[in-house]
Amino acid sequence: MTADLSQIVKAYDVRGVVPDQWDESLARLFGAAFAEVTGAAAIVVGHDMRPSSPGLSRAFAHGAADRGVHVTEIGLCSTDQLYYASGALNLPGAMFTASHNPAQYNGIKLCRAGAAPVGQDTGLAQIRELAEGWLESGAPRPAAERGTLTARETLDDYAAYLRSLVDLTSVRPLKVVVDAGNGMGGHTVPHVFADLPLTLVPMYFELDGTFPNHEANPLDPANLVDLQKRVPAEGADLGIAFDGDADRCFVVDENGDPVSPSAITALVAARELARNGGTGTVIHNLITSRTVPEVVRENGGTPERTRVGHSFIKAEMARTGAIFGGEHSAHYYFKDFWNADTGMLAALHVLAALGGQQGPLSSLVAQYDRYTGSGEINSTVADQNGRLAAVRAAYEGRPDITLDDLDGLTVAAPGWWFNVRPSNTEPLLRLNAEAEDEATMTRIRDEVLSLIRA
Repeated sequence: MTADLSQIVKAYDVRGVVPDQWDESLARLFGAAFAEVTGAAAIVVGHDMRPSSPGLSRAFAHGAADRGVHVTEIGLCSTDQLYYASGALNLPGAMFTASHNPAQYNGIKLCRAGAAPVGQDTGLAQIRELAEGWLESGAPRPAAERGTLTARETLDDYAAYLRSLVDLTSVRPLKVVVDAGNGMGGHTVPHVFADLPLTLVPMYFELDGTFPNHEANPLDPANLVDLQKRVPAEGADLGIAFDGDADRCFVVDENGDPVSPSAITALVAARELARNGGTGTVIHNLITSRTVPEVVRENGGTPERTRVGHSFIKAEMARTGAIFGGEHSAHYYFKDFWNADTGMLAALHVLAALGGQQGPLSSLVAQYDRYTGSGEINSTVADQNGRLAAVRAAYEGRPDITLDDLDGLTVAAPGWWFNVRPSNTEPLLRLNAEAEDEATMTRIRDEVLSLIRA
């Protein structure tokens, strides 16, 4: 096929429409290129439930085998299950998924041995260059000795490993509604939650990559509505929603009200610090709530602030030896999980925290939800730099206000803060604001939006 790889090889992964933008022939070249760039003797490959995933995954495996690489195929899995396999087997890995994207999309998330991330600066650009060259000149000559393809089941080992990282011995009986969104959570949750004192109410556990009920993207409030209704209707203690590849989890309380990912980050941070003797570094991106660094300090830890994006979180996890990291987008990273993100482990922490005391989830998380946030508000602008400069000029020099440029522009005062950062791919500015009360947040939000949209 004729393919424009600049359109599908993104900053951190491969992603595009199948078969319009890529297909199995290109997947095979990606497999050969991944083998070449990693120099590995063996790799592990897994895939989600999308209709195109098994064929793309198998083609990639054959491409790697053509280069003499031995391939372990773990079949249907969540992204964090692939990371588990990469870590436990100490092999580079490839996960075929387009996460929360619509059904016609598919992609590849790549990692080196030990689940170390592969992005533009760590091998993805080289993989693209090799594949582009082979598209023009033809596939490379096969290795003298072709690699083997071997099937391996990892689901039970993955589940047992996750449960070993959380003390679940004192969990009281809980009723939990789980919305898998027809994604991989429907495959992994029954195994991970097995033998726990839970009454599980499953929603959309049937694996269906056409997503017949709603998109598997719980970051969009519209996709949480079914879960929010079901939890109080069932008299459940909480609800959990997973995205398509089940590496992110979203939580709603017993009333069906969403619990912010920042509150979950703070809760899990406190638990991980306690598990590590009350010391350790916790990473958070700069648009998580102020609650997160406050809770980290209160529990003896050291908060470290990063730019938005999982590559920055993982880099800081490795650099600082951090025990945990969290993002506003419900990605949660654990040192004991090879610094990789796993929503399932975060979910187990929530179950352990709730089940280890008698109160409802809404009361438990109140201590981790101290401020009022705007959520992320996008504005289409013709001149990103010009609008950012206007915002800076409006606040620079005011008393008790600090500005920094770690990621876009962050303006902070004793009772509030906001961040404005440009999109890398669209003519957008993204605003996040937070304050001690609703009235202050609304005032700051509207003031900044008027500058952005002037």
